[in-house]
Amino acid sequence: MKIIKIQLLVVFSALLLLNCGGKEEKKKEGFSYEKSVTTEKVDTKKADSNVANVVLTANDMMKYNTNEIKVKAGQKVRLTLRHIGKMDVNVMGHNFVLLKKGTDLVAFANAASTQKDNKYIPEDTQDIIAHTDMIGGGQTATIEFDAPEVGTYDFLCSFPAHYAMMRGKFIVE
Repeated sequence: MKIIKIQLLVVFSALLLLNCGGKEEKKKEGFSYEKSVTTEKVDTKKADSNVANVVLTANDMMKYNTNEIKVKAGQKVRLTLRHIGKMDVNVMGHNFVLLKKGTDLVAFANAASTQKDNKYIPEDTQDIIAHTDMIGGGQTATIEFDAPEVGTYDFLCSFPAHYAMMRGKFIVE
């Protein structure tokens, strides 16, 4: 019986790898493919010394490109989140959520995981400083906010279970 289970696992794994790897994506009738969502156009030619331009990437392996962001207190922060993966927002959606000091990250993430209709942001929460929209592969979201007071804050992706790997420290100096 154990051998049959192992054989089935190997077969299903092989099928999964064959179906997911390296082929060019074919468009299906009735589906629309959205390559980019931008909540704000970013003009990189005008560099304002009081604006911290932060670019954070997220991928299909549930990882941000960094787990530490440093800014100055009171500084305007322009944060751009880029999903460099290919998976759809409903399968591997990512966002950036900056939490207030003292917020229980695990409790917040658990509450967020039940809020699919609200893009995994708990309704009526007072625990968030700023957050992006939930985005899928190839999409981008940009937000602007003022950096809070000096201290260390947590940030995470609030898609269900992503916080375990997708979190970091937002350090205000």
